[in-house]
Amino acid sequence: MSERQRATGGMSSPVLTAAPQDRERLARVALGRLFEPGDRRLDALLAGMTGYELFEQLLDWNPDDPLLAEASKDVAARLACLRPDQDLEIAERHGCRYVIPGDDEWPEQLSRLQGKEPVQERTGVPLGLWVRGPLRLDALASSVAIVGSRDATSYGSEVTAQLAHQLTTKGHVIVSGGAFGIDAAAHRGALASAVGHTVAVLACGIDKLYPAGNARLLRAVAERDAVITEVAPGLPVTRMRFLGRNRVIAALARGTVVVEAAARSGAINTASWATNINSPLMAVPGNVTEEVSIGVHELIRSGKAVLVTSADDVLELVGRPGEHLVSVPRGPERRRDRLTATHRQILDAVPVARPATAVSIARAAGIHPGTVGSALETFEKRGLVERLDGGWLLTPEAARS
Repeated sequence: MSERQRATGGMSSPVLTAAPQDRERLARVALGRLFEPGDRRLDALLAGMTGYELFEQLLDWNPDDPLLAEASKDVAARLACLRPDQDLEIAERHGCRYVIPGDDEWPEQLSRLQGKEPVQERTGVPLGLWVRGPLRLDALASSVAIVGSRDATSYGSEVTAQLAHQLTTKGHVIVSGGAFGIDAAAHRGALASAVGHTVAVLACGIDKLYPAGNARLLRAVAERDAVITEVAPGLPVTRMRFLGRNRVIAALARGTVVVEAAARSGAINTASWATNINSPLMAVPGNVTEEVSIGVHELIRSGKAVLVTSADDVLELVGRPGEHLVSVPRGPERRRDRLTATHRQILDAVPVARPATAVSIARAAGIHPGTVGSALETFEKRGLVERLDGGWLLTPEAARS
């Protein structure tokens, strides 16, 4: 019996017997059962070969091969029971599809994950993405990720929903993780827009909706847009799968916005990935007395994230250069703003309560009486001062301003 036959227990893998056009997809489904999402070993192996080539090499495992030894020793024995064709059938029954690199709708921005330094032991481009819903993944080229605390405050939820709604009206898809709190508010804000789209990235199999308390919301997302995951059908959430999921959220989007996050949270992990791939990272300031704002404020204080308070701020950072320029905030213009420096100096010397003569005003302003007299007549025409028997007085409107 050959090494391949011994590895598979004498069975023939569906990957090997499939039609050539199906082998790569089946191989990647199978590899998704062998490796956890974001496994750094897989990223290194796939840098130089296709999924099908890697699958074949694992079947022909040579313990003396330094490239494959570490990755193979804990997976070779599991190859015999893999049935990727059944996984695809399960997905199809749930109205899902499996999208891989090379497919028309594959989101090319995920290539930014290739070869990146791991964040909490996760890295690399996904083998593929299970998709439930009609929205094509290439629509995510114009997406914005919004993430944050599960224990969101009412302020955080309101700001998030407003941001998501406004960004979708500008043509941006909202990406988040489907969790309670900020994630849920982001999805709801996008769904509330008649033209908006949103995508939930899960850390479990596509046949599951987690958390169960958000099942109704996630079904609405799947019916209108899309729910996606790297995880094979039937598999539950784990801590490592959440960490793997976070890198996908950051890499799918043009930029990531964090709204409320504690010092240690999944949102901070997602923020780390945005920084790792040089994607714009933004943060909405919160209440300084709230624990859920500690992580957000540290991102801003350390300079890792840009402070944003509106959709316009976000659009300026994720749009093309010069496309969305935000003007510097200013208060309402007042009539005295158009005065020269000398005229403002004179006007400041005009009393509010008791009229004063032009000579008295000139003395208070430190300006020649002739200049003051001319200025007072100009002010009177503009409604800034009024002439009374005892002298000059600011008008009520000028006094208020």
